[in-house]
This record gives sequence, structure tokens and C-alpha cells, in this order.
Amino acid sequence: MEEYQTGDEVAFVVDEVNSIIKESVEGAIGGSTYQHSRVNQWTNSIVEQCLGQLSKLDKPFKYIVTCIIMQKNGAGLQTASSCFWDNATDGSCTVRWENKSVYCIVSVFGLAI
Repeated sequence: MEEYQTGDEVAFVVDEVNSIIKESVEGAIGGSTYQHSRVNQWTNSIVEQCLGQLSKLDKPFKYIVTCIIMQKNGAGLQTASSCFWDNATDGSCTVRWENKSVYCIVSVFGLAI
């Protein structure tokens, strides 16, 4: 028996992904102050938490998650990305999160299978 999914079940829902990213960053960094020795741990935790929650959505997507963590010290940072994909099925979501001493930028790309 074949299983059919509706459009909502297979859509990349930006609001849903946005919430997952914010929860992952809050859980990993929260109110912590910037500590260079913890950045690797934080980025790994955020990426793994995002991927875990995204896979629980049980949608037919391959996900790419990137995370940048930077100390708030007045330095500049610019990022850009570009994708050649199907706008009807694929999507992306980028969240810029900050506290008093940390900037965190997380991007999620969802590619329909």
C-alpha cells in the first residue's frame, strides 16, 4: 500500500524550522558569556540538536545545518549563500541570535528528496 502525503506534510515550513533553531541555540548557549574554549562544543551541540529535531519532523528532506559563533567585540562579519533548487519544495531559514557577548548565526537548508 502506497502512502500519500499532503502538501503541508512535505513542505519546508520556515516558522517550524525557526523555532527549532532558536530552541537549539538557547539550550546550548543561553545566557553564557563568550568563552573561546567552549565554541566548538556549542557549535556541535547546536548543529546536532537542530538535525535531531528536524529529523523528528519526519519529512522527506535532506538537511544542511551551519553554525557560526562569534564574540561580540565590534568586529564585522558578513555571510552570504546562494542555492540553485526547486523553489516549490526546497527552502532555507537563517536565524541571527545574540546575547550580551555572543553572536550566533545558524542556517538550515532543506532539500526535498
